[in-house]
Amino acid sequence: MKRSLHENGQDSKYVKRPKVAENASSTSRSAFRFPVFTEQFDKPFPFFRKPSEVGSFSQDYKRQFHHDRHKLRIYVKPAVSDPCFDLSHGYSSLIRKDESEKEYLNDMLRWVMHNKEKFLLQSDRDKHSATGIKSLNTDFLCWRGLLTKLLCTPYENREDWMIAVTKFRGTYYLCEFDTESKKQQKEQTTPQQDEMCYGGWKFEQYVTADKEGDKPDTSSPVNNNEGFCSVVRTRLESHSLVYGGEVDAWDPAIRGDGKYLELKTSRIMQSHRQEQNFKRFKLIKWWAQSFLLGISKIVCGFRDDDGIVHSLQDYQTQQIPSMIKDLHNPWHPNVCFNFLEQFLGFLKHTVTDDDPQLVHLLTWKPRGDVQCQRLERGSEYTFIPRWFVDWEGWDKAQEKVV
Repeated sequence: MKRSLHENGQDSKYVKRPKVAENASSTSRSAFRFPVFTEQFDKPFPFFRKPSEVGSFSQDYKRQFHHDRHKLRIYVKPAVSDPCFDLSHGYSSLIRKDESEKEYLNDMLRWVMHNKEKFLLQSDRDKHSATGIKSLNTDFLCWRGLLTKLLCTPYENREDWMIAVTKFRGTYYLCEFDTESKKQQKEQTTPQQDEMCYGGWKFEQYVTADKEGDKPDTSSPVNNNEGFCSVVRTRLESHSLVYGGEVDAWDPAIRGDGKYLELKTSRIMQSHRQEQNFKRFKLIKWWAQSFLLGISKIVCGFRDDDGIVHSLQDYQTQQIPSMIKDLHNPWHPNVCFNFLEQFLGFLKHTVTDDDPQLVHLLTWKPRGDVQCQRLERGSEYTFIPRWFVDWEGWDKAQEKVV
């Protein structure tokens, strides 16, 4: 449901209010809110520089970080139009990632520590190449998934979110936390839902190989600890961003740059309503996720109710917005990116203390405003690890004690 700009009598861009954010156990000294009205973001698409890959890393079978590309998979297109992939095959032997282990931004921070030179300004490269750096010369650092969630917020009507923000050495670090509803959803996951999640990983196994020229190996257990992540740099208006995101595969058949592709599964559509829901709810997330990493193609395996994939379809990321124009009240890419641009501006305006132990907690529920609460130092939502704060790559000359 859309609301007018003046529905609650407020037309201020950022509104301070005494109410504290929900789900926060620490005492807050102040709270702010950021109104979310779709209409206020419906203006020309903001400047967004094409994402440029600045690095990558792998996560092995034990979820250990490796500063290399050895976990990048190669796409192998099926030789037949109806491959009959059984997405439940091998489900009982799944090697699961330990979901109780909090990952935060740790692997992104490890990548930063391996790539100090990537954050030097051109004028400082000679001066600081062998010494510490004062800052990352970057406004925001986070995971791609968090930005995907933010891009979809103006049109999201089901899932809430919670994001912790810390400013450290001039950079805003953003980290997503599970909301209470998300925790309940995980606890109440049925075996059928769990098997459906497995099906997505199994599909990746059916259509990828370790290296070019190899065939997919579907006999080995699926291990969802393993992954390959691309790290990109971009700019949205005045905001510079560095973020990482998992890449499913590399497609040697794609010409030019952008050979990464995204792999998805979805139920076979049998009615007009199902097609409309697919365009409204799935394509916006697929588009945002891929667009942010500069991924040009999405390959979807369409399955039946028994989990058998009968067909594959390619979607060109750039063409997705034109596919949803027949929807009643369709989603608009410009609204998504204008929301993100203004939200990042709100963070710069609100989060001013530079302290790795200090967190601002932002929460949002569908059809509501973003609530922002400043927590006390060292709260349960603190996520910048001490080993990153104490990193020898920092210039300690003017460092304050934290």
